[in-house]
Amino acid sequence: MSTKITLFFFVLFSQICFSQKMDNATLEQLFTKVTDSVNGYPGYWEIIHRDQQLLCITDEQHNRMRIISPIVQTDSLDKELLIDALTANFHSALDVKYANSKGIIWSVFIHPLKELSENEVVSAIEQVVNAAKNFGTTFSSTEMIFGGTATPTQNEEETPVKEVPPVRKL
Repeated sequence: MSTKITLFFFVLFSQICFSQKMDNATLEQLFTKVTDSVNGYPGYWEIIHRDQQLLCITDEQHNRMRIISPIVQTDSLDKELLIDALTANFHSALDVKYANSKGIIWSVFIHPLKELSENEVVSAIEQVVNAAKNFGTTFSSTEMIFGGTATPTQNEEETPVKEVPPVRKL
């Protein structure tokens, strides 16, 4: 029994010691190190990375952050392209998503701030940039496609449509 208790406290202590402590100061240092340019102030940065504009907005008090990149105005898009973007959110956008706010389609990464590791931030920056650049083509944030192939439109054309039962209302 004492071995189990000792093991429990060891695991608990190691989790506490190695938990992430991301904050605005660490984020700003990381952005300066891994991106082309950073302007702004703690909690709001305008970033350029691989010729793509990004914004990072944080709220330390509520433990939230987002890295976003504007892509295109929604009034210039047709329905098929919007459906493809939604499909990509399921298959190829991975840790980022396509979102609509104030008439603009954005590439968006949203995460609790404190729990982020430096590697996750670097990955998020790359994925936001890739998803923005690949909007309208592969709609992918990485080279990996989870549970699908090629672009969403190609997927739908190759896959026969099956009868889907209605969604149960809650």
